[in-house]
Amino acid sequence: MTGPLVPFREIVLKVHSRCDLACDHCYIYEHADQSWRTRPKAISDEAISWTALRLAEHAKSHALPSVSVILHGGEPLLAGPQRLRRVCEELTGALDGVAELDLRIHTNGLQLSPRYLDLFSEYDVKVGISLDGDRRANDRHRRFADGRTSHPLVLQAVDLLRQDRYRHLYLGLLCTIDVANDPLAVYDALTELDPPRIDFLLPHATWDDPPARPDGSPTAYADWILTIFDRWDRQGRNVPVRLFESVLSTLGGGPSLTESLGLAPTDLVVVETDGTLEQVDSLKSAYEGAAATGFDVFTHAFDDVAAHPGVRARQLGLAGVSETCRQCPVVRSCGGGLYTHRYSSRSDFDNTSVYCTDLEALIRGIEQRTAATTVSPAVTDPGELMAQHQDVTRMLLADLHLELDGIGGEAWEEAWELACALEGQGDALDVAYGHPYTHTWLQETLAALRAGKPETAALALRLPSYLAAAVVRGGLETSVRVPYQGGRLCLPTLGELRLTDGAEHGVAELSVAERGFLVRVGGREPHHVHTGRESALWRPVRTLGGDGTPALRLDDLDPYRDCFGVPVRKRLGAGEAAEWSGRLAEAWGLLRHTVPEQATEAADCLTTLTPLIAGEPAQGRHGYGALGIALPDTARGLALDLLRGFRRAKLHALVEVTDLYAQDGLWRHPAPWQDEPVTASELLAGTYERVGLAAFEPAGAEQAGRALQTLERAAELTVGGRRLLDELRKETGNG
Repeated sequence: MTGPLVPFREIVLKVHSRCDLACDHCYIYEHADQSWRTRPKAISDEAISWTALRLAEHAKSHALPSVSVILHGGEPLLAGPQRLRRVCEELTGALDGVAELDLRIHTNGLQLSPRYLDLFSEYDVKVGISLDGDRRANDRHRRFADGRTSHPLVLQAVDLLRQDRYRHLYLGLLCTIDVANDPLAVYDALTELDPPRIDFLLPHATWDDPPARPDGSPTAYADWILTIFDRWDRQGRNVPVRLFESVLSTLGGGPSLTESLGLAPTDLVVVETDGTLEQVDSLKSAYEGAAATGFDVFTHAFDDVAAHPGVRARQLGLAGVSETCRQCPVVRSCGGGLYTHRYSSRSDFDNTSVYCTDLEALIRGIEQRTAATTVSPAVTDPGELMAQHQDVTRMLLADLHLELDGIGGEAWEEAWELACALEGQGDALDVAYGHPYTHTWLQETLAALRAGKPETAALALRLPSYLAAAVVRGGLETSVRVPYQGGRLCLPTLGELRLTDGAEHGVAELSVAERGFLVRVGGREPHHVHTGRESALWRPVRTLGGDGTPALRLDDLDPYRDCFGVPVRKRLGAGEAAEWSGRLAEAWGLLRHTVPEQATEAADCLTTLTPLIAGEPAQGRHGYGALGIALPDTARGLALDLLRGFRRAKLHALVEVTDLYAQDGLWRHPAPWQDEPVTASELLAGTYERVGLAAFEPAGAEQAGRALQTLERAAELTVGGRRLLDELRKETGNG
């Protein structure tokens, strides 16, 4: 198995190997592995010291910022306060100055008292308690050996934790599912205890020892959990439930939040009371010795365990699940289920989970229930996409303000104050912030600052030019001080003014005037600029279109337009601009005739055309609404380039405002238009473009149809990505 070792960030430390309950579903005492019988009851001082030493060296060698240690058992409180203090002291001392220590304890709560909680408060040990719900549910499994109920004592422990002086230690409740219990009674009983978090756990089972299914339903556990999900969702998700949050996270393209789901590599190791180092505890449900590594803290480093084949097998992500799982669309969310639950004596762990049908039904059930509220409206509403993308630009501007943190000087602060003041004056700023190259300016300036180039703070002084353009366009009665360089003043979306004061750099003051603006430099008389009229000093941004063709800015002036990865044209002559205008009218007529719906949407969304020297329509680092195009020889060629560029620009904008696919990069898919397999993002981009151009290129439509079938099985797609597939199917007439 290749690849770097995955360091352990979570350590389960067994401080006591016996328990004061006799739960009949316990994987330690009631399942295949019975190694507990030969282990010492309590962990020794030597094992504690070596564990602390090994953890500290592991954290230091891997530069881990933090590690979690879970005190476990058996029942860890049986170790007693004195031994637990020793554990806390040793771990805290060893990790001091090395990594932050997150200490936790998982207990049944029977022994919990102020004596323990005062100790835990001293070392900030968070307390999780096992409770299976109401008394009837809890008594089904969690009883004393003589059959007595444990429920009242557990409630007393929780009540103690909920007291003001101990509330900060309350980690949450762990509930093992039994489908014979009433799911709502269980959930209500747990939420009445006001837990900071609830963990629902599937009972450990394998293909050799499958889970109970009283009614024979293959989705009994999914149905039980979804009943709780519906109440949790309806009540406003008032308490975090790790299982639900994990599924929602992976459906949205995020990471799994629990070891039992998802493809994240395992980063957990177990230290037994005798110092033995083992794999995850749940493996004891598979067979005798399944968790063993042959290592211990006295003679082996944690890295030795991290290199163990059994551990590495659970760090392979997609390659570590069965072939059936690799082909399943929900594998990114379920991850093949908990490793233990895949075991069978016939084929070891190379199987689907024994809960496979439940996991698929659970994930699809949550997706169906939440898609309407979790999918961004930008996926289906072009106007919403434009609004959200402009919000992204505004957020970038706010980020820039934070990054400058005083190094922008008085000029920036003055511009920032004006920008805040203009926000409340109609939509004056919308055109300026909606200008595609505003996005480019912000991205490039932020990237330079974050790369440690503070001298680029001068780039931030472009903000006043956007504000001046907004003031002129909005006819607002305010003046704006605008820095200029190279003797030229650039006003985005309006044009470029050559100044005649002889200075290369300076500050000009602009104010609104009839059909344009007044500009004053130094003590000179103000110069009147008619924004729609070209002169020896003023070069306006020209407009193409009209008479049935959308009005698009022909932007061959903006200094940030050179963002396409393809050289841009310099200022076009009048004849060239007229050629663009005429060909655009012909091309748009062809689009309206052939793809009327797309033509209407593009007319509403596109604002800017920038001439390129050559090449296909290029997607650059710009906001939504711009296309970089080299003028083709024919109207049909321009129509295709406009449509192709629009599809690319729209998908790029969607990816910026919402998650359409996970960024794992784990999968490769066949693409009908090339020999080499591609990622889901590449397959989606190619499909999206070909569906849009189908009326012009029928061969591409056939390829897109096959690609859609592949994408339907792609595990990387989020709920938003799947909604986009629905839209594509509608476009092809198959929705």
